[in-house]
Amino acid sequence: MTRIQINCAAETMVQGTFADAEHLWFWFVSGRRIKSGLRRGGGELYRPCELLDVEALVTKMYLAGRLSVQELEVLKKYGEARRVPNQHVFAENKDAALWGSAIRTLGIAARSRGWIE
Repeated sequence: MTRIQINCAAETMVQGTFADAEHLWFWFVSGRRIKSGLRRGGGELYRPCELLDVEALVTKMYLAGRLSVQELEVLKKYGEARRVPNQHVFAENKDAALWGSAIRTLGIAARSRGWIE
């Protein structure tokens, strides 16, 4: 497959698939925030999913008990801040553990759908 260099996080992605679940999550939060028409294939880079696909997946995972309310709150908080919680900062230590658990869970589900390389 052709490799495309993405400037946003200096990561290399294949045909628009996300490098990892964190990149998927930050794309989702940014897209929801600006509410621009980020659609599958709608921009310069083909994306394997739409914002609503990610929202539906997260909702389904929450309803199935695979993501907790605390994990969703941490994903929202740090997604909007556009950063990952730092496990070495005492005030963010618990958030970092919740973030890691949520991102692993989201990553498994997104990888099975072909959204992550």
